[in-house]
Amino acid sequence: MAKEIVIKAATRTEMGSASARRLLKKGVLPAVIGGRDGKSIPIQLEHHAFDMLLKRHTGENLLVDLVVDERTPLKVLLTEVQRHSLTDMTLHADFLEISMTETMRVNIALELAGEPEGVRQGGILEQILFSVEVECLPGDLVESIEVDVSGLQLNGTLTVADLVVPPALKIVSSRDLPIVHVTLPSVAEETVEGAAAAEGAEGKAAEPDVIAKGKKEEEEAE
Repeated sequence: MAKEIVIKAATRTEMGSASARRLLKKGVLPAVIGGRDGKSIPIQLEHHAFDMLLKRHTGENLLVDLVVDERTPLKVLLTEVQRHSLTDMTLHADFLEISMTETMRVNIALELAGEPEGVRQGGILEQILFSVEVECLPGDLVESIEVDVSGLQLNGTLTVADLVVPPALKIVSSRDLPIVHVTLPSVAEETVEGAAAAEGAEGKAAEPDVIAKGKKEEEEAE
């Protein structure tokens, strides 16, 4: 089950990027709730407390009882957290109001478990897909789906069809999508790249020699 957390917030009256910067300097995080009626509700919450909650939550889907202005809690899902590209500071949060009795579609992270047999034989494990889309009730959300890769052999591939998920989760993503595979390190590409580099180097070295010879022949002709 996804973790359910109570967060206290207040209605936000100031809008715009300048206002958001002022709030952040005061330790307040601007956020928005997407209401079920299609309207957006701007709110603000304590920045540090929100960051501490995120550190204790490992999955992408966070169910929250959001108490705005001490009113009746709203059941919401954290859908996006915006961060500063350089400092990784939390800048904004988006929530979506939901109903616990209506199914929804969300992406759930895939978590690899085990060491593949093919890796012990010298292969390289490559993860291609990092999450899958599922349909479920909000109360059936899980933080991640475990992918057991321990039995994966050389040149082996696991697809979405190989996932083992709780019955309450209905996978929407295509069953043919590859999640991980194990391959041997490719030496053929390295050989081709090395040959191309050597050929390029020879070409560059030969060019001044041709120019020099041409210049010498001109001098002799004079």
